[in-house]
Amino acid sequence: MAASPEQFRGQARLPRCASPLSYDLRLRPDLAACAFSGSAAVAVAVSAPTRFLVLNAAELAVDGSSDLVPSEVVQFEEDEIVVIGFGQDLPIGEGVLKMDFTGTLNDQMRGFYRSKYEYKGESRNMAVTQFEAADARRCFPCWDEPAFKAKFKLTLEVPSELVALSNMPVIKETVHGPLKTVYYEESPLMSTYLVAIVVGLFDYIEGSTLEGTKVRVYTQVGKSNQGKFALDVAVKSLDLFKDYFATPYPLPKLDMVAIPDFAAGAMENYGLVTYRETALLYDELLSSASNKQQVAITVAHELAHQWFGNLVTMEWWTHLWLNEGFASWVSYLAVEALFPEWNNWTQFLDETTSGLRLDALAESHPIEVDINHASEIDAIFDSISYDKGASVIRMLQSYLGAERFQKALASYIKKYAYSNAKTEDLWAVLEEESGEPVKDLMTTWTKQQGYPVIYAKLDGHDLHLEQAQFLSDGSSGPGLWIVPITSCCGSYDAQKKFLLKGKTDKVHIDLTASQNAGGEKGENCWIKLNVDQTGFYRVKYDDELAAGLEKAIKANKLSLMDKIGIVEDSYSLSVARKQTLTSLLRLLNAYRNESDYTVLSHVCLGIDKISVDATPELSRDIKQLLINLLLSAAKTLGWDPKEGESHLDVMLRSLLLIALVKLGHDETINEGVRRFHIFIKDRKTNILPPDTRKASYLAVMRTVTTSSRAGYDALLKIYRETAEAQEKSRILGSLSSCLDKDIVLEALNFMLTDEVRNQDAFYVLGGISLEGREVAWAWLKENWDHVLKTWPSSSLISDFVKSTVSRFTTEEKAAEVSEFFAGKTKPSFERALKQSLERVRISARWIESIRSEPNLAQTVNELLQHDM
Repeated sequence: MAASPEQFRGQARLPRCASPLSYDLRLRPDLAACAFSGSAAVAVAVSAPTRFLVLNAAELAVDGSSDLVPSEVVQFEEDEIVVIGFGQDLPIGEGVLKMDFTGTLNDQMRGFYRSKYEYKGESRNMAVTQFEAADARRCFPCWDEPAFKAKFKLTLEVPSELVALSNMPVIKETVHGPLKTVYYEESPLMSTYLVAIVVGLFDYIEGSTLEGTKVRVYTQVGKSNQGKFALDVAVKSLDLFKDYFATPYPLPKLDMVAIPDFAAGAMENYGLVTYRETALLYDELLSSASNKQQVAITVAHELAHQWFGNLVTMEWWTHLWLNEGFASWVSYLAVEALFPEWNNWTQFLDETTSGLRLDALAESHPIEVDINHASEIDAIFDSISYDKGASVIRMLQSYLGAERFQKALASYIKKYAYSNAKTEDLWAVLEEESGEPVKDLMTTWTKQQGYPVIYAKLDGHDLHLEQAQFLSDGSSGPGLWIVPITSCCGSYDAQKKFLLKGKTDKVHIDLTASQNAGGEKGENCWIKLNVDQTGFYRVKYDDELAAGLEKAIKANKLSLMDKIGIVEDSYSLSVARKQTLTSLLRLLNAYRNESDYTVLSHVCLGIDKISVDATPELSRDIKQLLINLLLSAAKTLGWDPKEGESHLDVMLRSLLLIALVKLGHDETINEGVRRFHIFIKDRKTNILPPDTRKASYLAVMRTVTTSSRAGYDALLKIYRETAEAQEKSRILGSLSSCLDKDIVLEALNFMLTDEVRNQDAFYVLGGISLEGREVAWAWLKENWDHVLKTWPSSSLISDFVKSTVSRFTTEEKAAEVSEFFAGKTKPSFERALKQSLERVRISARWIESIRSEPNLAQTVNELLQHDM
């Protein structure tokens, strides 16, 4: 038997000898003093002999009592636990643990925190919670692990004029002068990270699902009309998910709230979903088409979690991807059903692309990661858990078939409702329903990091395939996967499907469909693997196959998804030095008549940036090649919206104008500046609608210098005068894009002032120009201690590291960065730093390889002549 509380230190998880059944919580936030106090009565089931109760608490002062009087209450701050010791073993069975506690309403956007908002010209605080991953312990002492599900009954004491929301509906309110006490219904079984409280002044609008569930969107006073679009998406998504998962929405109501200071994009708290304003609010006059799409996807993602994550919850953070990968995948399913004209599954390849790019690093990680300390959890909320997670689910669904897959998911939700599941549990249900070897297949994708490149070589009628782990540094890892291969030859009518289980295989190809009458190879002579990019892998074709696909692209024979897949694979193979930049530029030339948003969004690759460092003498010509690629589509669309044009054309206009400005296209830059001058004189003008503003702002910043800074000051003026978060983010993302180093420095320092919310720093960081990278790095070194203190959360601090470090392209710079961070790394950004340094070294090698390409200059010249 444990003699002392010391033995609980340094453990990854809490002991299992006691667990909570229900919490009765009473909280009193003091918004003026930025503090809170509370009390908890927790029904605890003791299942094994122990004289200690061990639970989580952080940054709280805790006082404990119970049916038995504790002999000691010890807190270990670095372990974020409180150990309550008793004189003798606790009786097996149920008892009640009572605690009083106090804490600070912090400004760090985690735990129980404060967010600033304006009301009638004065600044006020609201109180908000953000508990995922491990921050419920900053609000009340609790068993803060997903597997300790319990029921929650909340009572809040708050100023009587404020709105107070929690997961469940209000039972009653009693008012005592300036304060009121609000009592909420008890929740079903749920995990601590999903408990939520919001207290502040709000307006709301409401709707109702077909089942009669009341859905509300809460916004700052005066902004409720901006919640209409999200409300509509929410109501329809709940109806859709109810049918898809064959399980009703589990709670009596759903509220969605826009929070001014919010670290993530949104948080799926059970029945009370919180969002940053840009992810929930949409205004026809002020928001862009891409904002609209972002709102729809985010709302669908969070509401999918009400089933996948909240009703059925991962057993431990190792299985985080089950939550996030699934919610990401299913959000596209919902938005595709609601807005088929958005071509959403083709846009899903954005997710796949970012997953593939991150997972090609040696410093990536498997989808399932062992988590040994709470401080490690935040770092896995990344493109692997979300984007690779969603992509391997799409791959599996495509392999099993949509209907079988849906049936199995519904069974899984029913089986594990109100409890917890591991990855293996899902595979077991899918295997049972489908009869396919799901566990063996999927384990190769979730338990090992990385993915394969499939080398394809045609020999007569045989297609030889070989897999090897793909890494961006050009090396080959040891991984081996069970790969669902799909192929088509000359047409999409006859597709082949099979599993590649070993290192190599060959497949018989019937080439008759792709030959013309004389038996020669016609324009239909192409073979495409990974049809519609449903698989999470890359393909390297031999020269003959690659030439066939290039012809097929020119003849417009391929699907949008396949056009995207070919260019993305080709770019990545070039980075990894498996093919030349010369061949990539020739391939891009085949896309010259492309006018589809989804494809062109993948054609604007980072070639212009690498050429600045690799071949400065060719950089201008390479940029001109890329301009020529985009110009005809841009001229067709112009700057002004057209009556009745499609959502995707609106998105394309914005994409093309921004790309042309960044490539230095004078005509586009001059037009952007001209329109900006009209706009600043008359903000009501329709010469610069939300969709073209970013391009115009970037154009203005390209003309700004220290001695001619009117454009910078004009943008700052708009920033200060607008109340719209989306407009503010557009401006912040433009300020740091200036070519003048001193202005970049000024933008970075502006980011540190009270005028920029901490949540918005990443917009400024993301906008930094190549010309500004040295000054940004010097700035980061100088301000590092301040940055670390102000942005403690992993995702935000990682942005600082990635944005400043990844833009470099020399081994010397990588060494300098490593030296600066030696002895300074923390778990919260260690992975981001290693990945950024790896990217720098990959760029350095790519540059070396580009410089040794014999035909690059000649090819660039030929392609330019061809365009004239």
